[in-house]
Amino acid sequence: MEAGRPPVPRYGAGALSDLPTSVLAGLGVPGAVNVLGLPELPRACVLLVDGLGWEQLKAHPDEAPYLNAMDGGPITAGFPATTVTSLASLGTGAPPGGHGLLGLQVAIPGAGRLLNCLHWKDDDPDPAAFQPVPTVYERAAADGVEVGYVSLRQYKRSGLSRATARGADYLAADGLGQLVGRAEMALRRGDRAYVTVYHADLDGTGHRFGVDSADWRHQLRFVDMLVQQIAAVLPPGSALHVTADHGMVDPSERVDADTVPELQEGVALLGGDARCRYVYSEPGAHDDVLAAWTAVLGDRAWVVPREQAVADGWFGPLGDGMADRIGDVIAVPHADLAIVASEREFWLNRMVGMHGSLVPAEQLVPLLTTSRP
Repeated sequence: MEAGRPPVPRYGAGALSDLPTSVLAGLGVPGAVNVLGLPELPRACVLLVDGLGWEQLKAHPDEAPYLNAMDGGPITAGFPATTVTSLASLGTGAPPGGHGLLGLQVAIPGAGRLLNCLHWKDDDPDPAAFQPVPTVYERAAADGVEVGYVSLRQYKRSGLSRATARGADYLAADGLGQLVGRAEMALRRGDRAYVTVYHADLDGTGHRFGVDSADWRHQLRFVDMLVQQIAAVLPPGSALHVTADHGMVDPSERVDADTVPELQEGVALLGGDARCRYVYSEPGAHDDVLAAWTAVLGDRAWVVPREQAVADGWFGPLGDGMADRIGDVIAVPHADLAIVASEREFWLNRMVGMHGSLVPAEQLVPLLTTSRP
């Protein structure tokens, strides 16, 4: 991709954050707007397949024939294109700037340290306070909708779940059959039902082996079967919406922030992820940090000050205090490049598939729908 102005997520017109409010509107919840024109039915299931990018899906019609035959098209994930941010958008209906889970690792304002939003610790901020926006599950439940959230048992009491899925009845499911069974049960509750199903294995396979691997293609076949099975058990009056949190790329070139001195000078904290870096500068060092990161990365990344990214709409409208969580400098690779930190983030350095950027391969995710009137 050329190093021009990056494409901005379509908040309010075709982004992941528009999906849950459109679902609420289809269920008849007052005040919700059906931006995406979803079917108006009393039961809705949203299946989020972690790592199922639109471009990767369309490139594999043989591995995913059912998905590729469904009605729908691409929407944008939001920035950064990463799981914690997208799960919060799906859980709140707010763009990233509103809910504040602005990446894998963000600064805790005033604390001088990072919060890893996938792995909250006991001394980290209260998830309900750090992500203060009411969830769509709380809104639905307040209107009498039965709300279920189907995901892995290990995530049930996690900080991320408390931040993004509060208000839903958490139904643990540790296999494909359990995902289908829990979804069917939850959809049949009450007169109206809203069920979110989260499936993680495609993303894990991509991180370990890459999206160009045979392993990823084989895993996609199981995803296609999962979607078909959930569609087969939809009760009357139900819609199934299949989407994802991000796409993925396999960058072959790496810049290591732990071994390049120019990328360390004046830097207090390094957050974000390999395809979206938040660089928090020391007092008085902002201009020098911006210049150094721009010089090292050259035309392989968008390197901008926080104020520019906010003004250009990367995050959508920012809530109170949210700007302080974003790096003073943001570095977003658009070329075949990952920005790693081999000593501080040895786990990330081992990954093959990565995501987070604004490029279509990572930003575009499917929104595919089937229904049983």
